[in-house]
Amino acid sequence: MRRCSSLRAGARCVVAPCLARRSRHARVRSTAGSRLNRPERKNPLTFDSNAELRDLFRALNFATDVRAIVVTGAGGNFCSGGDVHEIIGPLTKMRMPELLEFTRMTGDLVKAMRHCPQPIVGAIDGVCAGAGAMIALACDLRYGTPSTRTAFLFTRVGLAGADMGACALLPRVVGQGRASELLFTGRAMTAQEGQAWGFFNALHESDGLAGAAAAMARELAQGPSFAHGMTKTMLSQEWAMTIDQAIEAEAQAQAICMQTEDFKRAFEAFAAKRQPVFGGD
Repeated sequence: MRRCSSLRAGARCVVAPCLARRSRHARVRSTAGSRLNRPERKNPLTFDSNAELRDLFRALNFATDVRAIVVTGAGGNFCSGGDVHEIIGPLTKMRMPELLEFTRMTGDLVKAMRHCPQPIVGAIDGVCAGAGAMIALACDLRYGTPSTRTAFLFTRVGLAGADMGACALLPRVVGQGRASELLFTGRAMTAQEGQAWGFFNALHESDGLAGAAAAMARELAQGPSFAHGMTKTMLSQEWAMTIDQAIEAEAQAQAICMQTEDFKRAFEAFAAKRQPVFGGD
């Protein structure tokens, strides 16, 4: 896997292999993790860490040995959003071209997460706010804890709820009415609300969260990775299609997947009454 430059000591974004790396038939099947790493400040984002995360997820398009990602935060919190002193303060002194460069950069992080083919599992504990809430939203699967509080609090700092794609993505997950409430008020969504509304796939106690997220990532990494990438692409693209267009797009996507070696492996394993070992091709 390509590693972001932040692997140095004291980094604000830590990227490392997660728990398991398996090799069969000369192919590596692995999961990797990205951990926001400023626990003393509840893992706020800076200009640099935003860019590092964007570049990491862009690089994953070419990291064929990585099949699933876990995103989490250090110290019992996920991410408190943009650092007040290192982002919010400087933004008040910038002119429009610089501001637009910044807002496009943060949006590019969400685009990179949605465009990389690997499924992304969010392990979200404690505080999850602002841009941190958007990183969580951009994950494909989200696991929380009973103490997780998720707030799209852009209006609390005088900004629109429309940030990093929130007005497009959040209604798809929790519904238009609930998204409107969260984006207008900036209030925190409780973990229980998040699970009931479909934001969280499941809740786990804090001491079991990392293990649950890693277990799901391992399960996904052992699956047909090319087909998983196709599923992720279709889940994103079909929101802009009619039903007829979506059915035709899926017909073509599935025909492509039927040409893969993994499709043949699955058939041969079924015929032999054994579990398939997927190679991702």
